[in-house]
Amino acid sequence: MRDIILLACKECKRRNYSTTKNKKTTTGKLAFKKYCSSCRTHTLHKETK
Repeated sequence: MRDIILLACKECKRRNYSTTKNKKTTTGKLAFKKYCSSCRTHTLHKETK
């Protein structure tokens, strides 16, 4: 039931992280504030396709 999703940085658009999500209970897109190694700062990472 859980699907693997990728998280991409909003600043540089790089896909840095992967996580799992239950699509039945969480219908919206996930967004986390995580560290981006190319930007060298904490930025918002949103779910991508």
